[in-house]
Amino acid sequence: MSIVENMSRLDLSYRDDAQRIPTREGVELYCESRGEGTVITPLPNLVATAPIWRGFTEELAQHHRVLVYDLANHGASSRVEKEPTWEEHATDLIAMLDALEIESTYLIGSSTTTVFARDMALWHPDRVKGLVLSGPVFGPQGMRRQKQLQRNWLRTLESNGLAAVFDHLYPEMFSSEMNEALGTPGFLGLREAFMAVSDPEELARSFKSAANDTHSPDLPPQIAAPTLVVVGDDDILLSPTGAQELADQFQDGTCRIIPKAGHQPFFDDAGAFQSIILEFVKDVESRV
Repeated sequence: MSIVENMSRLDLSYRDDAQRIPTREGVELYCESRGEGTVITPLPNLVATAPIWRGFTEELAQHHRVLVYDLANHGASSRVEKEPTWEEHATDLIAMLDALEIESTYLIGSSTTTVFARDMALWHPDRVKGLVLSGPVFGPQGMRRQKQLQRNWLRTLESNGLAAVFDHLYPEMFSSEMNEALGTPGFLGLREAFMAVSDPEELARSFKSAANDTHSPDLPPQIAAPTLVVVGDDDILLSPTGAQELADQFQDGTCRIIPKAGHQPFFDDAGAFQSIILEFVKDVESRV
């Protein structure tokens, strides 16, 4: 499948019949569930809201149950006055799983929410069957580069607005292959979509929150859940060598590289991304 065909999966529409699950006082999470069987939960990030994940998990939903949702203060979920911490997001996720009677799930963290996925495995190991860390924002030594980028994006947003921050993000987040394939029309279309679903204040809070995240090489060895690190070989944040070194730090870690993909590899090659996850889940389930 070409990159242009792959990006045709992009879907920004919310469904009126989707569930809205109360989690804590003042918070309801927008949630969609598709498929049956072992549960896989992609965690939303700054650009990958619930509808966007829908378009990149079609194959997964043919074999497993896929649960997509929006974090509090993002997408179609409730707004609260103060930007939630990862601890509060964890409380929401556990409450959602409880409401749906889901004992445990595989988590797919991507970009900023690889921190959240890592923390869920540390805080609630009994609820996490396995981790997929797609385009981690931390490496084997830490996450200094990510914090520098977040601060730069925030300055661009505060100085020049949403269109400018997208212009800043685009060449850093997406692969050279995608940039060439989509050309100017694709770039302008994605920028329009980004501006349609983004709120400047919400985005600024997210950048500030992500810039305060921390990571230490001491954390991965504490995680017992099987962990898959997936990166594109054109990821600006983490090289294939760094990804392998990070995977080796986990008790049960593996690494897969997607050729010619960028920081969000499912945008470049949704088929390869899902095949890798299906293989990972099949391997972990075979050990039970």
